Amino acid sequence: MITILLLIAVVAVALTFEFINGFHDCANAIATVVSTKVLSPRHAVLFGAGLEFIGALTGTHVAKTIGAGIVNSEMITLTVIFCALLAAVLWNLFTWYLGLPSSSSHALIGGLLGATIVKAGFSAVHVATLMDKVIIPMFTSPVLGFCVGFSLMLLLIRIFYRYNPQKVNKRFRKLQLLSSGLMALSHGSNDAQKTMGIITLALLAGGVLHKGPNGDFEIPLFVILICAFMMAAGTMNGGWKIIKTMGHKIIKLKPIHGFAAETSAAGLILTASHFGIPLSTTHVISTAIMGVGSTFHAHAVKWRIVGNIVTAWVLTIPACMILSSIIYYLIYKIF
Repeated sequence: MITILLLIAVVAVALTFEFINGFHDCANAIATVVSTKVLSPRHAVLFGAGLEFIGALTGTHVAKTIGAGIVNSEMITLTVIFCALLAAVLWNLFTWYLGLPSSSSHALIGGLLGATIVKAGFSAVHVATLMDKVIIPMFTSPVLGFCVGFSLMLLLIRIFYRYNPQKVNKRFRKLQLLSSGLMALSHGSNDAQKTMGIITLALLAGGVLHKGPNGDFEIPLFVILICAFMMAAGTMNGGWKIIKTMGHKIIKLKPIHGFAAETSAAGLILTASHFGIPLSTTHVISTAIMGVGSTFHAHAVKWRIVGNIVTAWVLTIPACMILSSIIYYLIYKIF
C-alpha cells in the first residue's frame, strides 16, 4: 500500500514538473515570435502548445537515456525519483521567479544524480553516458547555438543586404511562423521525453512495468500521451517573465533575426533528440539569439543579462544535486 501511494505521489510530482517545464521553457519556442510581433502572445502560446504536443509524440530516444542511461536503474527507488523531481520543481520555480531561462533538463538530471549518489554512491552513476550525453553537450551546445546562429544571420545579411529592410522583414514575418513552429516541435521532441523517462523509471521501480529479457524497456503509450498533454498545457499558461528576458532583454529582435535564431536552435535540438541526447533547449535558443545579435556589433547584446543567465546555467546541476541530496537525507531521517 505504501509503495502504491508513493508511486502515485511520484507520478503526480512528475506531471507537475512537466507542466512547470511547459510554462518555464515555453519562452524557448515562442519568445522570438512574440517579441517581433509576428503573433500576439495568446496566438503564439496556442500555436506553440499544439506543436509542443506533436513534438512530444515523435520519439523516445531521450526518454530512454533519462530512464536508464545516466544512472543504474537497479539502484533507483521511488524515493530517489521523488527527491529528484521535487528538487527540479523547486529550482524551476526559483529561476522562473527571477525570470532566468535555466535548463529544466539539467535540473532534472542534477536532482536524479544527487539523490542517487546519496542512496547508492557514485558507482550507481554511468559516468561515460553522463559525460557523452550531458556534460559535453552542456558545454558544446551553447557554443554551437551561438556559432550556427551567427553564421546563418551573416548568410541572410549577405543575401538580402541590397533589399529594403522593411520589405525583408515583412517577408520574414511569414517565414518566422515556420521557424517558430519548428522550434516548438523540437522543444517538445526533447523536453517532454525527459519526464516520460522518469515516469517509466518510477513504474519500473514500483513493479508496475518490467524490463525485457535483454534489460531494455519501452515507454508506455499512455505515459507518452499524458506527458505530451501536460507539456502543452504548461505552454498554454505561458511563462511571461522568461519570455520578456529572452525576447526583449538580450537583444531587440526583428523577424529576420527571430527566423535565424529559431531555425538554428531547432536544427540542433532535433539532431540531439534523434541521437537520444537530453539537450538543454534553453541553452541552445539563448545562445542562438546571442549569436544573431552579435552580427550587429558586440554591444548590441546586453552582456550583463547574459552573465546572469550563464550563472544560472552553471549552477543548475550542482544546485539540484545538493537540493535532492538534502531532501533525500531528510526523508531518510524522518521515515
